[in-house]
Amino acid sequence: MIREQATDKRPLRTIRHDADLLVIGGGLSGVCCAITAARAGIRVVLVQDRPVLGGNASSEVRLWVLGATSHMGNNNRWAREGGIIDELLLENLYRNPEGNSLIFDTILLEKVVTEPNITLLLNTAVYNVTMAANGTGHIESVQGFCAQNSTRYELAAPLFCDASGDGIVAFQAGAAFRMGAESSEEFGEKFAPSTDYGELLGHSLYFYSKDTGKPVRFVPPAYALDDITQIPRFRSFNTSDYGCRLWWLEYGGRHDTVHDTETIKWELWRVVYGAWNHIKNSGQFPEAANLTLEWVGHIPGKRESRRFEGDYILTQQDIVEQRHHDDAVAFGGWSIDLHPADGVFSEKPGCNQWHSKGIYELPYRCFYSRNVSNLFLAGRIISASHVAFGSSRVMGTSAYGGQAVGMAAALCARQGRLPRDITTEPKLLNQLQVALLKTGQHIPGLRLQDEQDLMHQATLSVSSEFVLNELPPDGPMMVLRHSAGQMLPLSKGPTPQCTFWVVANQETTLVVEFRVSSKPQNHTPDHVLERHEIHLTKGRQPLQLAFAEPMPYDGYAFICFLKNDQVSVQCSQLRVSGIVSVFNKTNPAVSNYGKQEPTGDIGVDTFEFWTPDRRPKGHNLAVHLEPGIRMFGRENVRNGFQRPTNAPNAWVAAPTDRHPTLTLTWPEVKQIQEVVLSFDTDFDHPLESVLMTHPETASPFCVRDLVLCNDQKQRVYELTNNHLSQHTIRFAQPISTRSLSIHLNAMNGAAPASLMEVRCYPLT
Repeated sequence: MIREQATDKRPLRTIRHDADLLVIGGGLSGVCCAITAARAGIRVVLVQDRPVLGGNASSEVRLWVLGATSHMGNNNRWAREGGIIDELLLENLYRNPEGNSLIFDTILLEKVVTEPNITLLLNTAVYNVTMAANGTGHIESVQGFCAQNSTRYELAAPLFCDASGDGIVAFQAGAAFRMGAESSEEFGEKFAPSTDYGELLGHSLYFYSKDTGKPVRFVPPAYALDDITQIPRFRSFNTSDYGCRLWWLEYGGRHDTVHDTETIKWELWRVVYGAWNHIKNSGQFPEAANLTLEWVGHIPGKRESRRFEGDYILTQQDIVEQRHHDDAVAFGGWSIDLHPADGVFSEKPGCNQWHSKGIYELPYRCFYSRNVSNLFLAGRIISASHVAFGSSRVMGTSAYGGQAVGMAAALCARQGRLPRDITTEPKLLNQLQVALLKTGQHIPGLRLQDEQDLMHQATLSVSSEFVLNELPPDGPMMVLRHSAGQMLPLSKGPTPQCTFWVVANQETTLVVEFRVSSKPQNHTPDHVLERHEIHLTKGRQPLQLAFAEPMPYDGYAFICFLKNDQVSVQCSQLRVSGIVSVFNKTNPAVSNYGKQEPTGDIGVDTFEFWTPDRRPKGHNLAVHLEPGIRMFGRENVRNGFQRPTNAPNAWVAAPTDRHPTLTLTWPEVKQIQEVVLSFDTDFDHPLESVLMTHPETASPFCVRDLVLCNDQKQRVYELTNNHLSQHTIRFAQPISTRSLSIHLNAMNGAAPASLMEVRCYPLT
């Protein structure tokens, strides 16, 4: 028994943690920042004020992870974010294709707690910041409190990263910030919203329902909204939408989205329970008789609050014009996605989206405070205007930026530098970019050039190389209810002759266009090189196409069949790395072709959306090519790219090769300590984390099993059940060999065997 005599005041138990980097905020940006820094070799304390990690992606909010590629519609091909966020989403696909948010919680927790360099503090809210006494704008420590164990934490580090969403540390440290929308005049942004539209995005609260198999009644709580007609979109309620499909149940943009969050939450509870009362008790939804509320969020998903100023502020022009930045460390690709401040009570559409024609670069200068010297920024609080924030705020992009911060922090910690030093010293910036590229962090336009990589001294030989002579006509017939296009990687110059197969229900004219992108790095078919109007007779027939126009650059071309519901085109079951078909479809809930409201002239061209078929076993269009396309050779594994960009960038074996093998040979014996392998995990698949289900647990293009052998044909390593993009082999003792052969024994699907990259490092 413990007994203490009463005193006026008892001090709280206090525990001190010192680290190289302190990360505040356990959403995806903070998680990816912490893991990246820890794997780079520095000590990290990760502080999260909730019982689980993931922020808006956690089981507490249950929003799916969105980024530069999306099932909801854009023209960004192979644009899923790489590095740690890619690892998390692929692990979630493998374990949790059903999209259970609770399972995603466990994956995030496992990845963090198994990193020996991370100390995780859950349920711990940071409430105070101690600054250096010399007035240098330098944070010395922060204080946090955990109500679960009644413990106060004193947390000190030379470097801090605020990934808290509202910027609690940055705000208390006096970091310069903005809140609300800028005028269109400040940055010349034509998307800047009017006062009528509103200057802040609100919060959303989600709910899940389930069928109990028997009638369930619902008695609404007293605080439920009793007049559903206050919600202009109430007529769109239905029993099939739930969870983050109801993202437009949004409110709070007219409030202080930091300090009024509890008020906003109560209003959203009123809306959710009022909406459910309408569904259950209005008599308009008899199919809802057996439904019950399974879950309603207790904390809202927050979109916007403070945005802190770095040495550069990202603007609309950076996104729409795809501006180049020498200090690029990440990319974005979500639309500029603005919502009316009145949210669910607005007469306006739930969102207005304007899509860039490709991904855009995120400069490093957006990821640290301009006036707090040792403070990094990550997540939705990075340095961006309100308009640019409409794109950069989504979780995939936020996590990707967090990884850049984690690597930058590791570089600063090892060399005793501050965040701004990386910008001012080109050598440090190059080290940061190279380090990120080595982890699989694609940076637009940058090629990995690593002088330590022994691959560049090796001679490569392979058992076979794929030549795209044909996507065989062995798939289903597809009616051209939407325009369809086959993307093909071509070299600059004459285009191959193409033969497709079609069936016409009646005599008709089919329009076929040869298109490319106006920028070689993009995948938007916005430039028509040649147009053919082809007379078809009734029945099945080959369609032979010879294009007079040459391919203007090395990149992807589009053979587009325009909509004609009297015509079906033959598909192929063959799936190959770097090859995809696309369709001119839109998601009417979000894609509006750059519709001009609310700001009038938006200043950019509208364009067509061409997206892949997301159904299981999405097919290519069957085609015969003469001459065949030879862009899948062995040299791709050391060209510095780990994903398709304007080329497949993969070595692909012939489909008939039963023992696909890549062999590296050196003129003398090498002492090899480490081998890094990169695989094709279909970066075109967005891998939404919750609610959306997935037909596969691993990418069919990804190598599942492989074996490494030395020059004596002895097995030195075996990998089984792989489903990740990158695998690093670190030998306990360096192996001495003049050659390494990589035998690809099994794939995760029926696609031909492929490798994106191989790197080898000597004993150091």
